[in-house]
Amino acid sequence: MAYSLKVMDHYLHPRCAGSLDEPLQHIGTALVGSPLTGAVIRIQIHVDEDTQMIKAARFKTYGCGYAIATSSLLCEWLTGLSLEDALQIDAQAINYELELPPVKYVCSKLAVKAIRNAIRDYRHKHPVKMAS
Repeated sequence: MAYSLKVMDHYLHPRCAGSLDEPLQHIGTALVGSPLTGAVIRIQIHVDEDTQMIKAARFKTYGCGYAIATSSLLCEWLTGLSLEDALQIDAQAINYELELPPVKYVCSKLAVKAIRNAIRDYRHKHPVKMAS
């Protein structure tokens, strides 16, 4: 199974790899996967409190080149999106963009699960205040 050129590019030159500073208040974090399944993805998002836009996204991934590439692409896409728009990203879009083989669709599903959990974590820490 040969990697596509886009997978190779994200694998060899990952975008947004690393961590966000933990003391930042407006960070959502998710850790998904299992070493037993072959991939673990940690995604962090830094959200602007006023606009609810993602200012930065970072990942750390343990797994194959496909898992790293999906995490890299997803974090690249997330920067500048609203939380609502980020929730609309689906695994199929990642599969298409990276030309993933069907046997590796699990990597894109895991990355999408990570962003949804990171948004859930952020919203849990910063509930929306209703106007009275």
